[in-house]
Amino acid sequence: MPPPAGPGLEAVADWLLNDAIAAPDLLELFDGLVRRLAAAGFPLDRASLHIGTLHPQVVGMAWNWSRDDALCDEVRVGAAAAESPAYRRNPLYHALDLGETCRIRPLDPGAAARFPIAADLAARGIADYLALPLRSGGVLGNAATIGTCRPAGFAEADLSALAPVLKLLALHVERHTMMLVAANVLDVYLGPAAGRQVLAGTVARGAGAPVRAVIWVSDLRGFTDLTERLDGLDMIALLNAYFEALAGAVVEAGGEVLKFMGDGLLAVFPLAAFAGAGAAAGAALAAAGAGLAAVEALNRAPPPRLAAVDGWAPLRSGIALHLGDVFFGNVGAAERLDFTVIGPAVNAAARVEALCKPLGQALLVTAPVAALLDDPGPSLGHHALRGFPHPVEIFAPAAKGGRPAAVRSANQTAQ
Repeated sequence: MPPPAGPGLEAVADWLLNDAIAAPDLLELFDGLVRRLAAAGFPLDRASLHIGTLHPQVVGMAWNWSRDDALCDEVRVGAAAAESPAYRRNPLYHALDLGETCRIRPLDPGAAARFPIAADLAARGIADYLALPLRSGGVLGNAATIGTCRPAGFAEADLSALAPVLKLLALHVERHTMMLVAANVLDVYLGPAAGRQVLAGTVARGAGAPVRAVIWVSDLRGFTDLTERLDGLDMIALLNAYFEALAGAVVEAGGEVLKFMGDGLLAVFPLAAFAGAGAAAGAALAAAGAGLAAVEALNRAPPPRLAAVDGWAPLRSGIALHLGDVFFGNVGAAERLDFTVIGPAVNAAARVEALCKPLGQALLVTAPVAALLDDPGPSLGHHALRGFPHPVEIFAPAAKGGRPAAVRSANQTAQ
């Protein structure tokens, strides 16, 4: 057990050892901590907590507290902020990257020349400011900052009393950080819905549930030819831009991206996530329109990385939408699982997508989806699908650039 926290802070340490374990997230934990420190008489006027995480767009998160409003704000930190020259002139760089305590006196002449943040701190009356590493054996850097308006700054007795409290805080932060990292990784690689199910314990082979959904299957035209003509790095850049256009549209419309398969994309719009089957079908159709419009925009104005590559444009995509029941869960070997959707409805969607090229259409929907739309477009007739006993009627709705399609009312579309 850690040593006593010192006069006034024993109750704070006791809270961290006991009730703080029930805090559901770092916002509530940190807010509870700073409120208790202030109530215990610790001379705290400003504080923040900073953690690193694993996410393709977010390098870390921070929680800021000020005695002025007694509120704790949550901030997501993008990769650009951590890579900027200004970051290396911030005390946090010393705590997070170098693992060392950095102490500044913002009111001292010349403090702002070394650390520009000192000017802002001085304007707020902060006389003493410390950035403190929170190390507990983890691989990601975490840190806290404390500031006081007391002219004499923090007394050594204050900091000595706070040290064991910070050691306990570091353990809590490490636990919550690992939970955030796990959630972020699962969200990025499996999608939010699948990630939540895995974190909730759906990890055994065969575990999952039947789900009724609008299924999206898309494919990039001429992929084989592109892979033969472009080098690997150029092809990856191309696929990233292409998938960003389509997957971004799916996510924006409330769908769930499940898998990238070479140049293919599998996604679902579960009916339970929308206000009825018609709303799910409308969202899927809107996403298809937005995705195809985004691909056209990519063709017209590629990012600099792609603009420097010859021979890739124009990109063309085929999208199929089908409605059916799927199994949403774990499939694979005992020690290597994939969380995905399987079932005849997924196979049917893939077969329909293969008809986009011979039918000369970028978007096809099956009769079950068409029945949910006020404007399903013209019927292209019944078509045999490999592996299915009966032909399926196919429709070609207009892709309207992501504007939601009209859908039937809930009482008309109940399934």
